[in-house]
Amino acid sequence: MSLTQLRIGMIGINGRGGLWRHWHDPQGRSVVVGAADIVPEYLDAFRVEHEKAPFTTLDYRELIARPDIDAIAVTSPDYCHEEHAVAALEAGKHVFCEKPMTITIEGCDRVLNAWRRSGTRLMVGFNMRYMNIFRVMKEIIESGAIGEIRAAWVRHFVGMGSDFYYHDWHATRQNATSLLLQKGSHDLDMIHWLTGRYTKRTAAFGSLDFFGGDKPNDLTCPACPERDTCTEVSRSRRIQCCFRQEVDVEDNQVMIMELEGGIKASYLQCHFTPDYHRNYTIIGTEGRIENSEPEMTVWVKTRVSNSWRDLADRAYTIKPARGGHGGADPVICRDFVEMCLDGKEPLAIPLAGRMSVAAGVCAAQSLRNGGAPVDVPPPPF
Repeated sequence: MSLTQLRIGMIGINGRGGLWRHWHDPQGRSVVVGAADIVPEYLDAFRVEHEKAPFTTLDYRELIARPDIDAIAVTSPDYCHEEHAVAALEAGKHVFCEKPMTITIEGCDRVLNAWRRSGTRLMVGFNMRYMNIFRVMKEIIESGAIGEIRAAWVRHFVGMGSDFYYHDWHATRQNATSLLLQKGSHDLDMIHWLTGRYTKRTAAFGSLDFFGGDKPNDLTCPACPERDTCTEVSRSRRIQCCFRQEVDVEDNQVMIMELEGGIKASYLQCHFTPDYHRNYTIIGTEGRIENSEPEMTVWVKTRVSNSWRDLADRAYTIKPARGGHGGADPVICRDFVEMCLDGKEPLAIPLAGRMSVAAGVCAAQSLRNGGAPVDVPPPPF
């Protein structure tokens, strides 16, 4: 019997686990019936807001084992994704896995193999594919307006890097591998999506230029004697000192890539800039396209002769959308439901999740070994 309402369980109810609010529609096509988290306070808050006495547990295995759950959303920390996604797929559940798919190439391949054996559906949470500004860029590129793509340049100014990544578990290689995965997997996937090609070879340079230091690992912002003068003091729930000794993921990175078809690409990521935005430039044989996130504008410049002075210019102003991440969160949540209930193909296939991680892992390997180029291993099928 075909499903008419998707029953979802959440692994990890805080942070990106807040997506449950987009899925929980008792009168609609999806409902959240349970959650697992290792923090009791998060589960308490979920039960209060949910109001319908959902099932909650500290052990994700109890959630996955329930027959009244059709799909699992894996929104736990990155280093847990592999274990949680594989377990859910092996239990016969559809899976939404927040990006990055895992923090290793081997982990991604294990998830993909579990998915192929399961007969269920798998989606990776690449919500940037659902942002209006990038969907407009994709449509213009596919129209042929800039010709055959030959280059892609991406600059990422992470102006809130300390709050997002250096006050908690993200700041160590053990938990994140590299911010080229946690933060960069979005942009690496967008490079792949906009160009229609995956990375074959990469090299990178990077270092820890601002964060990390000699502070004790157990120091927190509320207890710090420098909290009133520190420029990076955290006012959020993430309160570990960003200058603590254990911090070892690079905060300033330059990555170059050779994509399939000979396309050249670059990705620059810095976590201590004063502003926050992404700048994309895609260059083709007949023109180029560029965006500005702060201005919500896309520019297209096309060659109309063999003179660099003679250009045809167009500008597109992108209207804001409601919902988190530029309106992308409610749309990707709806897409997951339609994938599971209707068989709709998602914007991001599971292989895309693996290939963005593979590119990021190989870049991290390169930058930690003198910038030597690294070939990206092909997928297992």
